[in-house]
Amino acid sequence: MKVVPSHHGWRWLARGWTLFTASPFMWLTMIFAYWLLVGFVGLVPVVGAAAAVVLIPVFSVSFMAMCRALERRRPLEPGLLFAGFRANLPALLTLGGIYLVASAAILAASATVDDGHLMRWMLAGTAVPQEAFADGSVLNAALLALALYLPVLAAFWFAPVLAAWDAMPAAKALFYSFFAVLANWRAFLVYGMVVAAVGTIVPGIAVAFVGAALQASPEVRTVVPAFVLMFFIGLMPTLFASFYASYRDVFPPAPPDAAPPEPASPAG
Repeated sequence: MKVVPSHHGWRWLARGWTLFTASPFMWLTMIFAYWLLVGFVGLVPVVGAAAAVVLIPVFSVSFMAMCRALERRRPLEPGLLFAGFRANLPALLTLGGIYLVASAAILAASATVDDGHLMRWMLAGTAVPQEAFADGSVLNAALLALALYLPVLAAFWFAPVLAAWDAMPAAKALFYSFFAVLANWRAFLVYGMVVAAVGTIVPGIAVAFVGAALQASPEVRTVVPAFVLMFFIGLMPTLFASFYASYRDVFPPAPPDAAPPEPASPAG
């Protein structure tokens, strides 16, 4: 594990963009296929939604495998979408189960603040009453959930790939991931700020600019939602690839083993 400078945080996102643009069509194809698979799994009654959450670490390793293939200048192949199923699957499923339990516990904790409005909205799409917004209870519940989720996010940031590629058991992978993020908190702070800026400020400025132009051309109104949609479609694979960039930066590949020394020639 390395402790990297803070400015490496924005480089992770830049590296993610480079990996995305190396094969954009295949990236988007893989992500849409992933969304379809998760959607079909989620349709299974009772256990579908839980299974989709448990499989998150498995598919995250698949996306890391795509990044590794591109880094080695290999083409993206459809089979890479299932690479996570071929790498320490028991540990990855254990991580998925832990993530499911942790997520449920966080939502349950937030329900103590707003009578469960946030939890019902996230799980079932139930509309939040205006009163819950007016009294600030939903905002307080969201802030509590965020505070509880941050250490969980740190523990799971590197854990799937550590379990898959370094053959770590689930508990050890969570331990190393948490302290790797903690040791590199400056770089992750910069990364989070850049992601927030790219995800909110940039499209906000663009939409405002287009909106001003629409005053003269109302027929172009469809440009705004189309632009926002295309922006976030491109941002998603960039974020996935930036996870790989952060992993390779903090956990660089081991150098090849040095050649064994030549045996000494016998005396005489």
